[in-house]
Amino acid sequence: MLETMKYTEKLAARISATHSALCIGLDPRPEGENAKDIGTWLRKVVLETSPYAAAYKPNIAYFEAMGPQGVQMLVDLLPEIPTDIPVILDVKRGDIGETQKYYAKAYFEQMQVDAVTLNPFMGYDILAPFLNTPGKGLYLLAVTSNGGAADIERQRLQDGRKVYQLVGDMVERARREGAVSEVGLVVGLTNADERLFSELPDAPLLIPGLGAQGGELGALSGTTRTAPALINVSRGILYKNPEMSYADKAKMYADQIRQALAL
Repeated sequence: MLETMKYTEKLAARISATHSALCIGLDPRPEGENAKDIGTWLRKVVLETSPYAAAYKPNIAYFEAMGPQGVQMLVDLLPEIPTDIPVILDVKRGDIGETQKYYAKAYFEQMQVDAVTLNPFMGYDILAPFLNTPGKGLYLLAVTSNGGAADIERQRLQDGRKVYQLVGDMVERARREGAVSEVGLVVGLTNADERLFSELPDAPLLIPGLGAQGGELGALSGTTRTAPALINVSRGILYKNPEMSYADKAKMYADQIRQALAL
C-alpha cells in the first residue's frame, strides 16, 4: 500500500514547483450577480491563477450565504482545482467533540479538502476529530488579522506569556502525542512581527492580511522558520484593480511574496 503524502510534503512540493507561497482566497460575493454565473467566474479565476498559486482557500461562509446552491457550487468547484494544489477550507470551526467529529467528516471525507482552519478557543479536545487523518492539515487561529485580536489572542497571561502562545502549545502537544494530521497556525500579517514569530513554534503558517487588509510583507523579514508558510490574498486578486487580469494580479502578489521570503 502506498503511503499517503503528508500535507506539508504536498504543500512544500507545490511551493518548490512554483517558487510561490501565494494562497489565493476564494470569497465569492453574490451581491448584484447571478449566482449561477459565480461558479463559472470562480472556475475562470482558478484557471487563470493556478500557475502562481501555492494553495487555494475557499471561505465557506461566502458559499453558505448563497444557500444550498452555493454549497453545491463549492462542491462542484473543488474537483476543478488541480490535484497538486492544496486546498484549505476556511471554516474556523470549534465545537464539542461529537459535533466536531461531523465537521471533520464533512470536510475531510466528503469534500476531501487538504486542510481546514479551526478555532481552538474551546480547548485541545476540539482538535481530536481532525488529528488522525493521513495527508491532512489544520491551521489553528493564533493571532488573527482583525483589530479584535487584541481582545483575547494578544492578551498577556499571569506568567507573562500571551494567549496566542497557548495555541502554540497545542501544536507542540499534537506533535508529542503523534498526531497523524499536521497542525499549523493562522497569523495575521497586520498583527505580526519578528518577536511574535519567535514566540510560536516552527509550524506551517497561514498568513492572511496582505492586500486589502493593509498587511506589510516586511513583517516576515528576519524570521528563521523552516516550516512552509502561505500568504493569503483574497480581495486583492478577486476584486481590486479590475483593469488587470486575475493572472497578472496573482503574478504580482506571488512576485512580491517571493522576494520577501527569498524563495
